Amino acid sequence: MAKSSQINNIANSIKSTRQKLGLGRTQFSNLLGMNSTGERTVRGWETGEHKPSPSKIDAINNLEQKLFSIREKAPFKYDESTPSSFKFIDLFAGIGGIRLPFQDLGGQCVLTSEWDKFAQKTYTANFGEVPNGDITKIEAADVPDHDILLAGFPCQAFSQAGLKQGFDDTRGTMFFEVQRILAEKRPKAFLLENVKQLRGHNKGKTLETILAILRGEHEQEIPEDVPMSDEARNALSHKLNYHTEFKVLRAGDFGAPQNRERIFIVGFDKDYYGSKADFNKIFNWPTPPKSKTRLGKILQTPKQLAKLDDRYTISEKLWAGHKKRKEAHKNKGNGFGYSLFNHDSEYVNTISARYYKDGSEVLIDQTDIGRRPRMLTPRECARLQGFHDKFIVDAVSHGQIYKQFGNSVCINVISAVAKEIHTAMDNAEKLMKKKTKKVSKKTAKAA
Repeated sequence: MAKSSQINNIANSIKSTRQKLGLGRTQFSNLLGMNSTGERTVRGWETGEHKPSPSKIDAINNLEQKLFSIREKAPFKYDESTPSSFKFIDLFAGIGGIRLPFQDLGGQCVLTSEWDKFAQKTYTANFGEVPNGDITKIEAADVPDHDILLAGFPCQAFSQAGLKQGFDDTRGTMFFEVQRILAEKRPKAFLLENVKQLRGHNKGKTLETILAILRGEHEQEIPEDVPMSDEARNALSHKLNYHTEFKVLRAGDFGAPQNRERIFIVGFDKDYYGSKADFNKIFNWPTPPKSKTRLGKILQTPKQLAKLDDRYTISEKLWAGHKKRKEAHKNKGNGFGYSLFNHDSEYVNTISARYYKDGSEVLIDQTDIGRRPRMLTPRECARLQGFHDKFIVDAVSHGQIYKQFGNSVCINVISAVAKEIHTAMDNAEKLMKKKTKKVSKKTAKAA
């Protein structure tokens, strides 16, 4: 009896601590450093099925202080003392690259979803918030009301590296998770981001399907063998009505020395804004400044690099392998292999999630100091993507942070698009107010 009472006390204490901190079970388990089954384990603790080890109990007791410390140190935590001008959600959030510009415009993020536990660590360190996990586990009705939906939905299924499998790959069907939330919550606007290969996938049919669903023009049923949740499939019966446009934008045209192209899809809810709001005129894609870029602007100084113990210079063995493969490709008549850049290079190749493996897509020439080429440092990768130097890059291992920046967005481009979306929404709201005033005057005259 005493043992049962003790287990119940522990169970109630864990649940109380978690709820006090405002965390879901997945967020709670991630903060405790648990594995992918952590949510299930926490559920078992709270129901009294089993109890945590003494070390885990100590960690739970210290969790409030740990989270407080993380929030205090987070460089981009939301200032709750400042009233927000709009609310947004951040889906497939990665490390928060899409969030930052919208927060800078006065927006408040009311829900974040990111399933990768390492990306969650970097996100938490920088924003002081623990992201929710798998979006497929979050019911649309439980998503807070918001004005703008942001989603860099998984791109591997459409990328060159992912063999462009599209909707045949479960990562490609994550778009339908976005669609079901749009159907339920009907935010005023959205911004979706993906690799440019989405534009040509399946001869353009995949993008056509996505745009038709967002516009409410899709009539065909999605085949049963395309994997998606029941809620997502049911949501397809609810027609959306968004003015939708897309465009491929290049990071190098917005001041980042990187040849990175991404497709952006924006939408505005015509049911909310009404017929007076002609977004063909109201919304404008940002005009890229196309100012000359130079790689040297984002590289760390020799003094800064000296403090890093030369850890980014590649080994003799790796360098020999790179040269051998390059020569083999040259003999075959193609230009594949490593790419070498220096301070005066105008831009570099797109860094990808595989950069951590050997750095072949971007190697920095060091012949001027008599050394083999080196990889970009994590800070340089952050700068290449437009992240501020305050952004914390050491919350996870080197391998993980390279993956995260390879998967991230270029802040420069997002900032430009975010401003245009925000401006369009403001102008559309003004038109709505004008229309309301006219209706009020007519009603007054009639009376």
